Amino acid sequence: MIPMTLAEIARVLDARLDAVPDPEALVTMPAAVDSREVVPGGLFAATAGARVDGHDYAAKAVADGAVAVLAARPVGVPAIVVADVQSALGVLAGHVLARLGCTVIALTGSVGKTTTKDLLAQILEPHAPTISTDRSFNNELGLPLTVLRADAGTRYLVLEMGAGRKGDLTYLTGIAPPRVSLVLNVGAAHVSRMGGGLADVAEAKGELVAALPPDGYAVLNADDPYVAGMAGRTEAKIVWYGTSPDAGVRAEGVRMGEGATPAFDLVTPSGRARVELGLIGEHQVANALGAAAAAVTLGLSAGEIAAGLNAAGRRSSGRFEITERPDGVTVINDAYNANPESMRAGLRAFRALAGGRRTIAVLGAMGQQADASRDRHAQVGRLAAELGIEVLIAVGEGDPQAMAREAADAGVVVHPVEGVAEASRLAAELIRPGDVVFVKASSEYGLGVCARELAT
Repeated sequence: MIPMTLAEIARVLDARLDAVPDPEALVTMPAAVDSREVVPGGLFAATAGARVDGHDYAAKAVADGAVAVLAARPVGVPAIVVADVQSALGVLAGHVLARLGCTVIALTGSVGKTTTKDLLAQILEPHAPTISTDRSFNNELGLPLTVLRADAGTRYLVLEMGAGRKGDLTYLTGIAPPRVSLVLNVGAAHVSRMGGGLADVAEAKGELVAALPPDGYAVLNADDPYVAGMAGRTEAKIVWYGTSPDAGVRAEGVRMGEGATPAFDLVTPSGRARVELGLIGEHQVANALGAAAAAVTLGLSAGEIAAGLNAAGRRSSGRFEITERPDGVTVINDAYNANPESMRAGLRAFRALAGGRRTIAVLGAMGQQADASRDRHAQVGRLAAELGIEVLIAVGEGDPQAMAREAADAGVVVHPVEGVAEASRLAAELIRPGDVVFVKASSEYGLGVCARELAT
């Protein structure tokens, strides 16, 4: 955060100060919306959620070192009072960013956003001060919080941008206009909120490309026809990546190594270099290529990019997070989110990692799949059978049971259960030493709790 006085912030936000003894007090540290994450010198944004109202924690935040509270009403401690806290955060972030000279690299996609963001950050960090989205703080609250972590020394700002509806990316890019826009793929995530079809998802994701200036870069996945179709939405330079021989940034000689980690030759306009990823699953090749292509637009060589990829590790929890138990059981927590594309990639990576060991999949529902939901869950059940998964615990009523029926009909040992607690208890009973256990569902169904219990 660049230092700003409370009076200056109030002017930017057209706000009023309440219970502020010193309007010249400086905010020098980032903002937080969770009072437990407040740091001395920072700003606490009191947002009101469905269950918790941050205004109730204002006094605690100030006691813990917040200079003031960004609030929608007086809270009895120093406050900058605004009409809407969420909108004010966005305005403040946009103001701060306009004063900085950093390059904004924005990325979106139906799957792989967080992993690709983490990879790109790890490529860039050895070369220049880089700030990237923490965890999956990619929405109208998380993005401003990320921007407000930047300071005068920041050169690269790597921003994951999520879209649950059309217009979301237009709003986010209004706060943080990108110089480089990376679009990974178009899939069925959030399809019910965007109009019901993949073309609707593509229209929403393409807002990231439409936000580019003419001298910017659109980094597009040549292997995804919906992403490729976005080239017409910008006058910026197009950088193609993928497995196609025509892609300027591409992978050649892909092979899977020990532990199901992929290796390939990275080909870029500046040359080629060998990449040996430490991440599991062949789908990570596409994520690595997206990160590499974005880095190419910033002037990094093939060797510099490969060095960053080879040293990169998993940073964000809940995404193929592996725990090795003392009894030889491997538990894979991939329960942060799920959609048809990520479920297929996760199951294939799980099967590849397991090798000849017995496999137990604990799978719950994929949310927001609209009218195709039951069929898409059934497809997951068929895939589990095709991959040779031995045991499936299908969690939840409704669509997960369509998954269970398809898998059972194809010879998988299936255990339907109603909820997370029953899934945890049953899985603990079924696990044998040496098994590999895979846990995945959309985050709102809470299967991460099951994964964490099984890992201990």
